[in-house]
Amino acid sequence: MSPWDVEAVRAEFPILERTVHGKPVVYLDSTASAQKPRVVIETLRKVYTDYYANVHRGIYTFAELSTEAYEGAREKVARFIHAPEAAEVVFTRNATEALNLVAYTWGEANIGAGDRIVVTEMEHHSNLVPWQQLAQRKGAELAFVPVTEGGELDLDALRSLLADGKAKVVAFTLMSNVLGTITPAAEIVRLAHEAGATTVLDGAQAVPHLPVDVQALDADFLAFSGHKMGSPGVGVLWGRRALLEAMPPFLYGGDMILHVEKYHSEWNEIPHKFEAGTPPIAETIALGAAVDFLTGLGMEAVHQHEQELVAYAMKRLLEVEGLHILGPSAEKRGGVVAFWMDAAHPHDIAALLDEEGVCVRAGHHCAEPLHARYGVPATARASFYVYNRPQDIDALVAALQRVNALLRR
Repeated sequence: MSPWDVEAVRAEFPILERTVHGKPVVYLDSTASAQKPRVVIETLRKVYTDYYANVHRGIYTFAELSTEAYEGAREKVARFIHAPEAAEVVFTRNATEALNLVAYTWGEANIGAGDRIVVTEMEHHSNLVPWQQLAQRKGAELAFVPVTEGGELDLDALRSLLADGKAKVVAFTLMSNVLGTITPAAEIVRLAHEAGATTVLDGAQAVPHLPVDVQALDADFLAFSGHKMGSPGVGVLWGRRALLEAMPPFLYGGDMILHVEKYHSEWNEIPHKFEAGTPPIAETIALGAAVDFLTGLGMEAVHQHEQELVAYAMKRLLEVEGLHILGPSAEKRGGVVAFWMDAAHPHDIAALLDEEGVCVRAGHHCAEPLHARYGVPATARASFYVYNRPQDIDALVAALQRVNALLRR
């Protein structure tokens, strides 16, 4: 199945040794948040026991070691997404904060009444609500690229939205957290730029699971979350230097300033201009360890592994009577399968699967408009990562068969 030994990879994740309700844990919710490898856990321990101190401030040994490791993580992230320079990498709390940062800084400065903000019907709320609110504040138009019945974006509709030159920004996901759809990002960026629009890419689901190269995509902004790729809670915003330098700060306080007087302040250089106050120091350093772990596996190999898993999962899931899958065929998606069953509500499915040690998500997955588009209020969702294997899918299917046996009368 994989170019690496999956059992050896699993051994690096201690939580997978646990049992739930007396059953071996089958963790299928990495789209929400991934489990952490030993190297990340050990990195956190080492920071707090060996050299923890605040960064960019002290000139004593601990402070210098912390700053070196923190900025080293920035260098690793920049290489991981092929950013031209580390200074374009801004650390945030999560992808949600990163997307809000763009909407509240770049958006406030560049969007006006009558301008068009283009998003898609498959967006996570984090890449919809900030633009929705900006449109309301500015009197701008919020327009949606439709999703086809097969779970793909309607690019002809996008072309129509760009044709009159009113679109100032196109914000879209690289991979849907519900449908699993991998969007044609390079083509969308090309179309947006030809129309004079700036692009904001939500990479929360893509960056942990497949190769992402911001230069090859010709992107303007990219946001993603470390906790979905094996690190603790920390987020990343990458942006082109010229855009970041032109944007005002998002938060104000320590470290983001260059000079402060009573009635006037000057801002620090990027990326520090956007990192006010004490950052999540240990968590960011641990993000660097997670990047090293994934780099060692190889992101092409990670993507191949998940595509093989999702193809197997979609085949097996259709063996379950009354089960319906949202989204495109396996070759067009990442390792995510959202589904519903005739016999049970998604919340009941998730609760019954938990009794078998199987962890899945249930609800609208912070994508209510997408569920409304398909006429379903909620779905259950299984998602896969580097530590999953075919027998995890077998356990999921067996548990779903038991749901049917229990509830189909």
